[in-house]
Order: sequence, then structure tokens, then C-alpha cells
Amino acid sequence: MDWAAYSSDLNPIEHVWDMLGRQIAACQPPPTCLPELRRALLDEWCNIPQDQIDNLILSMPRCCKACIA
Repeated sequence: MDWAAYSSDLNPIEHVWDMLGRQIAACQPPPTCLPELRRALLDEWCNIPQDQIDNLILSMPRCCKACIA
């Protein structure tokens, strides 16, 4: 378990980055420059439901126990 701290399973923000990435990839038309990408990321960030963030945080004890086991 040398790199457990870097495991995406133990880092809830990795799941958020994944959600953002999927939303940006689905954009039609896709962002074509950095300002458009920035705007799209900020918009999608604001659209992530708080309950999804809460669920990621609440899952941490279970994920840590599973990793230890």
C-alpha cells in the first residue's frame, strides 16, 4: 500500500474530475479555446449536485475500510 494516498478510490476529488471530464467531453459544440473551456468547466462545476459531493465524502470511511481489509 505504498501509494494508497494517490489511489483514485481514496481521493474523492478524482471522481469529481471524472464527472467534469465526461460532461466537457459531451459538450456540443466542444470548447475550442481556453476561455471557452474555462467557462464550460465553471458551468459544469456549478451543475454538480451537492448530494453527489456529499455521497463521495460520506463514502470515505467505507472506502478506507475496504482498502485496509
